[in-house]
Amino acid sequence: MDKNLLEIIEDHEDGIPEDDIWMYVYQLLKAICFCHKIEVVHWDVKPENLLINPTTKSLKICDFGFARILPKQSGKNRKGLLTDYVATRWYRSPELLLGDENYGKPVDIWAIGCILGEMCDG
Repeated sequence: MDKNLLEIIEDHEDGIPEDDIWMYVYQLLKAICFCHKIEVVHWDVKPENLLINPTTKSLKICDFGFARILPKQSGKNRKGLLTDYVATRWYRSPELLLGDENYGKPVDIWAIGCILGEMCDG
């Protein structure tokens, strides 16, 4: 993979071409869907962690350093099982910003929405 998505965004000041956006978003959603099906949450989805081959337009997720397998417990029983630091500031979901301890898969989806906005407007 020659670049990451941040480099692609920086190359397109006015936004990435629409066909490319949908190709990247589709691949990203498929990858996150797979992770979520096996109960893995990435927790740091951001353009720097999305590797891109500009020729084939293929996308791969990298840097699973903060990723966790979701514990089966919920609420207070989960405390201590999940990491305190998750998600780069600009991609943090409201539940993370407000300190809700019962966060999970939606934090990755929120980050994807933030990235989609960046791809659209550069």
